[in-house]
Amino acid sequence: MTSPIYVAIDTPDLRRAQDLAQQVRHHVGGLKLGLEFFCAHGHHGVHEMMKFGLPIFLDLKLHDIPNTVAKAVQALHVLEPAILTVHAAGGRAMLEDAKAAAGVNTKVVAVTVLTSLDNGDLLDIGVGGQAKDQVARLADLARSAGLDGIVCSGEEVALAKQVWPDGYFVVPGVRPSGGAMGDQKRAVTPREALDRGASILVVGRPISLAEKPDIAAREIEATL
Repeated sequence: MTSPIYVAIDTPDLRRAQDLAQQVRHHVGGLKLGLEFFCAHGHHGVHEMMKFGLPIFLDLKLHDIPNTVAKAVQALHVLEPAILTVHAAGGRAMLEDAKAAAGVNTKVVAVTVLTSLDNGDLLDIGVGGQAKDQVARLADLARSAGLDGIVCSGEEVALAKQVWPDGYFVVPGVRPSGGAMGDQKRAVTPREALDRGASILVVGRPISLAEKPDIAAREIEATL
């Protein structure tokens, strides 16, 4: 069985990214490449990381007018990422155009509420109600727009799973029991996220900053 863990490789250092992937490749199911990495290395960097033979999750969180996002997705076709993120807040037309522009083998998932935000942060940006309410609204929008799934925290994934049984749910910001929260405000353990309905788990610093990333990845995998 393929591991549901995607290790977050959020670094602009290509050699460091390659070293991390080499260490953990037998204990994770894929590699998540974020903005830091892509802005530093672009298509070339992604091609280099593809050499490890693991699915690539391109976490660019695209958010712009529909035409711009569609053209950006088309520009990524040659990379054939397994997963690509866009922001649900971009609206229905943007979501529909992003999905239409994606390759048939790419899952397009919509970011709902970042795991670094809580209810107070949402109020600051003019979103009333609780995080779970906003996730539910945006999940419904993403589903009706034809996307494959959403990105949400482990606190909301069970609710999302209830209303979208066949959705694809990416849960980032998971933290092993007793692990440091860092800038994550709505985190759960990997086991809890999986039990609640997560399709894949994005694990970053608990693996990437560990003294021995391979052991850290293996220990998290063992809890699943």
